[in-house]
Amino acid sequence: MRLTVTTFLTLDGVVQGPGGPDEDRDGGFESGGWMAPFVDDDLNAIVGERFGRADAFLLGRRTYDIFAGYWPRVDAPDDPVATNLNALPKYVASTTLTDPEWAGTTVLTDVVGQVQELKARPGRELQVHGSGELLQTLIAHGLVDEYRLWVVPVVLGAGKRLFREGTPPTGMRLVDSRTTGSGATLLTCEPTGKPEYGYIGLDD
Repeated sequence: MRLTVTTFLTLDGVVQGPGGPDEDRDGGFESGGWMAPFVDDDLNAIVGERFGRADAFLLGRRTYDIFAGYWPRVDAPDDPVATNLNALPKYVASTTLTDPEWAGTTVLTDVVGQVQELKARPGRELQVHGSGELLQTLIAHGLVDEYRLWVVPVVLGAGKRLFREGTPPTGMRLVDSRTTGSGATLLTCEPTGKPEYGYIGLDD
């Protein structure tokens, strides 16, 4: 399976608390909910289509708890997000969760080793949604095959970033880009290894 990452981020790279004021207040973060004004029919259609490509989901503990508190209660056979999240295998990275109630959930304690095993299985996509802290481990170990970055025209000036200090330098290839009516842009990128460098200047 290909490991694909879907996350929302601001122009200055913040991924913290996109969905609501109380989603993640770590570090005194008070700007939660910045993604809400950009959710429209275009975005929902694209998100639904991408969820239809999943064969399994990999989530960090915070994102898992948010999803588990909502999606099992959604009975909407025509909703690809609810249908796939409730029906497909879910893997959550946690050292404290021992008895998950959401059907189809497996807890991962050796994230790097177990994710490598999952990626070696046949299938289409092992999808990561949100899960900013888990992403730091996946990025550091080169486990991400594709980034789907929902970039919105907002600058917050503070908050947890997707690519933080110490992230391994990585080149990216832009595979696709789409912009919604609300102004959110979906950039689909694949890592290409070490970045290429050159020189921009005037010829003698």
